[in-house]
Amino acid sequence: MNTIKELQSQKDIMEAFPVMKQLRTHLDETAYLDLVMDAQAKDSYRMFALINDREIVAVTGFKPMITLYYGRFVWVCDLVTHANYRSKGFGEKLLNYVHEWAKENNYENVALSSGIKRVDAHRFYEEKMNYDKVSYVFKHHLNK
Repeated sequence: MNTIKELQSQKDIMEAFPVMKQLRTHLDETAYLDLVMDAQAKDSYRMFALINDREIVAVTGFKPMITLYYGRFVWVCDLVTHANYRSKGFGEKLLNYVHEWAKENNYENVALSSGIKRVDAHRFYEEKMNYDKVSYVFKHHLNK
């Protein structure tokens, strides 16, 4: 049986680390916990896990936002399914949960970015989840 649970306590957030680490490979446990707690406190970041038979198999983190381009929308910051459970529908269930959360909270769109080399993820978003490719995301490191 699958359940979706919001992760708010440090204990719950840390239980999701092994899955999130598969997406955010640059983070260690300390940096991960610090960033999640800070984002929850200051940036309306919400984290949810899909649990299958008492095991976290997929994790998402998102935040509601408002911009002139998207209007009122939810930005999916993180979405990852454990490598052993991919292509079993868990990512789809979790992203559909985000869609429903957004609708229930009066948001008009859901948006996300995906790394250029993540071709399988792009196929999932475009073909399975019916997302449109609408822009490129650019990043500038300030400390270089």
